[in-house]
Amino acid sequence: MRERDASVPAGADIAVMSGSAQGPHAPAILLCVTGCIAAYKSCEIARLLQKRGVDVTVAMSEHATRLVDPLTFRALTRRPVAVGLFDDPSDPIKHISLAQAADVVLVAPATANIIAKMAHGIADDLISTTLLATALPILIAPAMNVNMWRAAATQANIEVLRARGAQIISPDAGYLACGDIGEGRLADPCDIVERVMAALGSKDATERAPRSRGKGTDGSVSDSLAGERIVITAGPTYEPIDPVRFIGNRSSGKMGVELARAAYELGAEVTLVLGPTTIAPPEGVCVERVETAEQMLRCARSAFADATALICAAAVSDYAAAEPAAHKLKKGTESLESLRLVRTPDILAQLSAEKGERRVIGFAAETERVVDNAREKLQRKGCDAIVANDVALAGSGFNQDMDRAWWVGRAGVCDLGFIEKRDLAFEILRRAYQL
Repeated sequence: MRERDASVPAGADIAVMSGSAQGPHAPAILLCVTGCIAAYKSCEIARLLQKRGVDVTVAMSEHATRLVDPLTFRALTRRPVAVGLFDDPSDPIKHISLAQAADVVLVAPATANIIAKMAHGIADDLISTTLLATALPILIAPAMNVNMWRAAATQANIEVLRARGAQIISPDAGYLACGDIGEGRLADPCDIVERVMAALGSKDATERAPRSRGKGTDGSVSDSLAGERIVITAGPTYEPIDPVRFIGNRSSGKMGVELARAAYELGAEVTLVLGPTTIAPPEGVCVERVETAEQMLRCARSAFADATALICAAAVSDYAAAEPAAHKLKKGTESLESLRLVRTPDILAQLSAEKGERRVIGFAAETERVVDNAREKLQRKGCDAIVANDVALAGSGFNQDMDRAWWVGRAGVCDLGFIEKRDLAFEILRRAYQL
């Protein structure tokens, strides 16, 4: 990570990701399928990965074989399907060979049971033993009943795995096989594949494989945004009243940081214009540290001059003190009790007016009439789309890991559900590059 203060001219040292090396071998993935009704969707995941040039090997739990016949995966992958620890006499330590033969491991669907085993180091079948034996990057796509997903034990296990470096592809919300409604449905196979491709692209061992660059022919984000230069604003702004007081808001900067991380992982050159926050910026991006709305506008405009897209995720303070004091104002003074405010610059509107054919995405943090207010903001600001989120909902919004989000574009509204910020970042990038 490289950081610059707002006083340093922007755009001077934006990093460029080097292209991947070419080589003769395709990237390889071990797909672990566990006993959930969503196991049938793993067939589609395997097929989509193959279309992206990935070699797929499948391991199944005994319970998964009751839902999908291993012959299905064998026909799709043209490879043997691993089920039991001792099924293959020619390979008496199958869990070790599986753990070493791939570049990335994907567990999809991941039941509450396998998640618990992984979190606590239990190895009592082929999949759990292989997962314990591997040092590879692991992606986990949970799928289960909403109450099982929300259970304190499951959430604690998820946090343990996330802390150890596993990537969690959060489940979608909707109608579940059991008839309940809520989170727990396996994420969309296309979204899972995008996350796998990003993981393959960020792993040095797989750089030997030729990979497609930029956007796919259908406009979707592929495993790389190489050639794209993206500016992202994040965090709050602080407008000084005096040396110890300021006007600000509750934004933590988490969403913007996740957007910067996701864009960098997909190969883009990223400039993150970051307001005051304790959230650590991701490695590899160019970071512009700012405090006020004026500083953020200046840095964002300079970086946007030669960028291809702008995502305004920052929560910019709407007002600033007209005349900030040079010393601390005492209680009871007229200047503090009758503070005169002025509007801060409208960063989203100003840069949308300058965008030309480039993409500009804004955010709307709302507490009521979320979608209606976002539609109105889209018209006022002149940007291409607004990501609306309900910050009044418990567990969503400022300083949270989740958002209740909607994509509000000129073509219509898409309900993105209650979604983890990291997953939302990839979804925003995918939709932005479909425009």
